[in-house]
Amino acid sequence: MIVPAVAVVAGLVLLVWSAERFVDGAAATSSRLGLSPLLIGMLVIGFGTSAPELVVSALAAGQGNPGLALGNAYGSNIANIGLILGLVALVSPLAVHSAVVRRELPVLGAVTLLSALLMWGGMIGRLEGALLLGLLALFMGVSIWRARGEGGDPLAAVTEESLEVHPMSLKAGLAWTGIGLLLLVVSSRILVWGAVAIAQGFGVSDLVIGLTVVAVGTSLPELASSISALRRREHDLVLGNVVGSNLFNTLGVVGLAAVITPIEVGREVLLRDWSLMTAMTVMLVVFAMGWRGREGRINRYEGAALLSMFVAYTAWMVNLVVTGGG
Repeated sequence: MIVPAVAVVAGLVLLVWSAERFVDGAAATSSRLGLSPLLIGMLVIGFGTSAPELVVSALAAGQGNPGLALGNAYGSNIANIGLILGLVALVSPLAVHSAVVRRELPVLGAVTLLSALLMWGGMIGRLEGALLLGLLALFMGVSIWRARGEGGDPLAAVTEESLEVHPMSLKAGLAWTGIGLLLLVVSSRILVWGAVAIAQGFGVSDLVIGLTVVAVGTSLPELASSISALRRREHDLVLGNVVGSNLFNTLGVVGLAAVITPIEVGREVLLRDWSLMTAMTVMLVVFAMGWRGREGRINRYEGAALLSMFVAYTAWMVNLVVTGGG
């Protein structure tokens, strides 16, 4: 078990580093090619931080481990809301000013509910996967169309400031995009091999390993970018990263994995993992949207509640791994 554990740790470290290089390079390249700061914040950075989940899940599905792919996607969503937003809000309450982020929140809630309908029959097939990918393409197309007239959104301002802090030429941006993508694939292969070996060694499903070790590991790029944005008090970028990432995980990551290999979904996924993910998503929407004149924000108490849910869930899942009950 030592070699697979080392492979998981090494794969995660390389995965996080390559993901950061990929997002930085892609953002700089998009900026040099004339893409607006708002679109870079919404699509390149928000969705780009989900590149680890996408590559890991695609490789896992291609190697006959679709449960790992599904666990990685949904586990990352839980970690993004509970660990990242919960921890960040506990340190500094998050105010929500961006109209774009507030508009994306109900969409995230809707696609989360849709995912339950697709899993109800116990299988996410290729047709359902194609539907999810089609919805992602539609969402991105609508986002690009609407972003043309929203240059003054706070998310655009913080993204532009972030790009100015780390300037990069077009040549360097293209180089780091390519290098980051290549290393993402290499590190993902190492990680998937180690994770599957650990699951087999403990006698638990690859779904459980995906929901725990792999999910938290692939969420580290979002955590790193959120902490960096928090230091600059760019609250909308923190929330935008998480919302964009969860949308991409639910639609793109699960959709691509299902197209590659249909995913069998056990009843426990709906009752345990999807239910928690949905509850946390609903809480996020309620906290961040603001109601009856209340400004949209996630305060310390709400952050503590999200973080506590994540800790309790993780403890439960780790117990399944240790006892072999998954």
